[in-house]
Amino acid sequence: MDPIIITVIAAAIALVAGIVAGKLIFAKNTQQKIDEAELRAKTIIREAELSAENVRKEKELQAKEKFVSLKSAHDKDVNERNRKLSENENRIKQKEQALSQKESSIEKQVKDNDVIKENLNKQIDVVNKKRTELEKHQEEHIRRLEKIANLTAEEAKSQLVESLKNEAQTQAIGLQQEIIDDAKQKANKEARKIIIQTIQRTAAEQAIENAITVFNLESDEIKGQIIGREGRNIRALEAATGVDLIVDDTPEAILLSCFDPLRREIARLSLQRLVTDGRIHPARIEEVVEKTRKQIEEQVMEIGERTVIDLGIHGLHKELVRMVGRMRYRSSYGQNLLMHSRETANLCATMAAELGLNPKLAKRAGLLHDIGKVPDEESELSHALLGAKLAERYGENPAVVNAIAAHHDEAEMQYVISPIIQACDAISGARPGARREIMQQYLQRIKDLENLATSYPGVEKAYAIQAGRELRVIVESDKVSDQDSDTLSFEIAQKIQTEMTFPGQIKVTVIREKRAVNVAR
Repeated sequence: MDPIIITVIAAAIALVAGIVAGKLIFAKNTQQKIDEAELRAKTIIREAELSAENVRKEKELQAKEKFVSLKSAHDKDVNERNRKLSENENRIKQKEQALSQKESSIEKQVKDNDVIKENLNKQIDVVNKKRTELEKHQEEHIRRLEKIANLTAEEAKSQLVESLKNEAQTQAIGLQQEIIDDAKQKANKEARKIIIQTIQRTAAEQAIENAITVFNLESDEIKGQIIGREGRNIRALEAATGVDLIVDDTPEAILLSCFDPLRREIARLSLQRLVTDGRIHPARIEEVVEKTRKQIEEQVMEIGERTVIDLGIHGLHKELVRMVGRMRYRSSYGQNLLMHSRETANLCATMAAELGLNPKLAKRAGLLHDIGKVPDEESELSHALLGAKLAERYGENPAVVNAIAAHHDEAEMQYVISPIIQACDAISGARPGARREIMQQYLQRIKDLENLATSYPGVEKAYAIQAGRELRVIVESDKVSDQDSDTLSFEIAQKIQTEMTFPGQIKVTVIREKRAVNVAR
């Protein structure tokens, strides 16, 4: 055979043998991996069975614990119910015993009452017999008295009643006067004590404001810049602020004149900014005034919030807070309105606390009683009624609304704090140094007081003394009696209270005297 063929055949045989050997090795490895996988699977299955067994045992343990706890709670509940049932049974038994005792006592009382009733009937019969005998004796006695006095029983009775009536009336008038004097003395003493304590515990500033603000300048040369060419700058400033600027020969000063302090403050701050900046022309003036107005509005809100926080008042509407801030730039008879309102609020709180009322509600009403003086829009209503309307609009307490409306007697007082607000408003306005009064108004008030008193019949003269705090009325003794003097004094005081406006209080004294004058020569 050819050696090449033999070689090829040998190579083929070797190749086949290698392939067979490789398959045998692969089969052996595969079998080994299969055995390892089976072993791993058995291990996993065994671990899973162990884990499941542990979980089962744990759940059984938890179930047993839960069962034990539920059983314990159930037993506790059952024991509690049994205890309550036993207590209720004992209570019922006690009530039954008490009822049986009461029943026995009631039966005994009924028996006793029957005996008492029988005794009372016997006593009533005896009393009736004695009453009959007494009536007979009384009739006999009356007949004897009529025969002796020559008067019938009705005539004697009427005379006796008339004399007793006159005597009782005289005593009643004297007693009434004593009671009135004693009540006045005690009431005045207590009221004076409360008012003095209230005033002593409240310290207030004395502030006087005018309608003119002086703006100081570094030199008179700035006056020309403020006036501007042909006066255009000063006209623009007056138009933008609503304030009159008076530039005269006063050295280094300009007068700002306006009835509204808020406008004067805006004009002063705007002028200060313009002078500091140095650029003064109409467009710049309008810009600065607008910025200043916004700044003032923010300051007004801050003043209102600070005032409310200082007084400890909570829950006040933002519009009312803003109005409280506007009071800072408003004055009444020279008295700063915000200072007056704060003072009135503190007085009201102190007086309400002394009287056992709600001091917080009284303080709230005292602060808001004059908000009608700083409205955003003009109104024909008085400041008291307008303030009450604003307070009601912004959800204030009805007692506060009524106190605001009634503090000048323009509405009926429906709550206890209303007269407190009125009294504290008068105290704050009437204290020395609080307000200034124009001389013409003062003289007119004095004259009106005297004319009001002399309008009554029987009044001879009337004098207003002590700066109008007391009115002395001299009457004619032959036309006005002592009793009429008391009535006249009361009527004059009521008429002054209803028809006139005055600070504080006015004492009315009626003087009646009889003079006999002779001349020895």
